[in-house]
Amino acid sequence: MNGDDSIDWKLENETMAAFVQTLLQQIQQRFQTMSDSIITKIDEMGCRIDELEQTINDLKAEMDADKPPSPSVPSLPKDDSKSPKEP
Repeated sequence: MNGDDSIDWKLENETMAAFVQTLLQQIQQRFQTMSDSIITKIDEMGCRIDELEQTINDLKAEMDADKPPSPSVPSLPKDDSKSPKEP
């Protein structure tokens, strides 16, 4: 092996290392972008759930306000006709 072969080998290793480094940076950037997107979607879903919960509570309150008060049930007079009569 002569000196030129070792230089070529070293250059090839440096090129491969640079390629791998660039590839890893691209993967990391894509992962970060996807992660940010997922977090944004989760935050949006949380807000929508909060809004839905508030709407449900508002509707429940509206239904309760629209209900007429339930009249009190009068007690029925006791029916003595069913009880045995004493002679």
